[in-house]
Amino acid sequence: MNIDKLKLRVASLKVWLILPMLYAGLVSGQNLKKEFPKSFPVSVTNPLAEARESVAVFIPEQDIKAAGANFNPKAFVVLDGKKEISSQYNLKDAEHKGMVLVLDKLNAKEKRNLTVRYNEKGESQRKYTKRTQAEISHKTGGEFKDRKYIGGEFANVDSLNVPAEHTDHSFYIRYEGPGWESDKVGYRFYLDWRNATDVFGKTTPDMVLQKVGLDGFDSYHEYQDWGMDVLKVGKSLGVGSLAIVDKGQAIRVDKTDNVVSKVTENGAVYSSIQTNYDNWKVADLTLDVQSQLSIHAGTRLTDYQVTVTGGKPQNLSTGLNKDKNAKVLNHKGDANSWGYLASYGKQSLNNDNLGIAVLFRPQDFQEFTTDDNSHIVKLTPTNGRLQYYFLSAWELEPNGIKTEEEFINYLNKTARELASPVQVRVAGGKQAKR
Repeated sequence: MNIDKLKLRVASLKVWLILPMLYAGLVSGQNLKKEFPKSFPVSVTNPLAEARESVAVFIPEQDIKAAGANFNPKAFVVLDGKKEISSQYNLKDAEHKGMVLVLDKLNAKEKRNLTVRYNEKGESQRKYTKRTQAEISHKTGGEFKDRKYIGGEFANVDSLNVPAEHTDHSFYIRYEGPGWESDKVGYRFYLDWRNATDVFGKTTPDMVLQKVGLDGFDSYHEYQDWGMDVLKVGKSLGVGSLAIVDKGQAIRVDKTDNVVSKVTENGAVYSSIQTNYDNWKVADLTLDVQSQLSIHAGTRLTDYQVTVTGGKPQNLSTGLNKDKNAKVLNHKGDANSWGYLASYGKQSLNNDNLGIAVLFRPQDFQEFTTDDNSHIVKLTPTNGRLQYYFLSAWELEPNGIKTEEEFINYLNKTARELASPVQVRVAGGKQAKR
């Protein structure tokens, strides 16, 4: 066989190999249009002159209704060209009710045009890889004796009204509080008088919280196949815990009459937990507090949004634990960057590098300060509302941040991204920002 005939046969073979794939893509596209006949466009624009990754896109419910009056949240897909993107619809989340999706990357100044397809009737649930999780798990079938829970088995619940008998180390709530995670990192907070936030460093992108604390104790303080608890909290603010500074001390949400915590979303790309504290007694005030913690796929950031009513505190504060092995970093923020309070060094319980930070709006900033246990940033709420973020970066994460320089670069980039959120525009709706 001569060379020309051989080339012709190879070319013919390539055509026959490609044709089925093209046909499958065409059929798939036709099936999607048949299954989801209605559609509307959404544009997402990165205003920064630098690329960003794991970009959360929130499309408010009111904008969706304006674009598609009969939109059905039980039957829709989001397409980037012909590629289907993981998405979900939040029905219970007070801060982000509507559609959520995550783009792997947006290039500098890039505008991405997406298509939302939907069916006005029926239900067609999509199955996407789970990249976030939120849970509350406590024992049932036993009883409290001297404020310790004896017997019973752990069961996940959607909400928990914390029993009066519960306190720290009651062995009632698995890993002592609600947990939330992304494919990057996990967090928990103590659902008792301590009300401080802790960190689970992860060595895998898989969801792991369902494995943690099943022995009813704190084996997660030792290295496991999924990772471990990496932060020393003690009497400090841990990372991002809410407090009020009074007489030079950061007072966590400790003295309350009742606490109810619930999982508001537990989705593939976004999860959140809402907690209500009745009658927090602090600084000669009695306040009602509603907090929401949320996380999206591909990020280390927890978005913390809080509302206080019943009084006007002079500050709402947050911060980080003090550790002699960690270098403290701070930045007040400016027009192009959120402010932050951070630390980095060999401060993990595994004696390796860990970076932690809280990030805040520059206009909310009062001052940086300290007390016996914590580095603190004092902030000013607006009409009783405050938003800030916190994060953790452990060097043993897959492709983790391993040096102080890498952590500072990551922190500064994150602060710039928060100051310049992506712009989301829905046909028929108003422009929304992340």
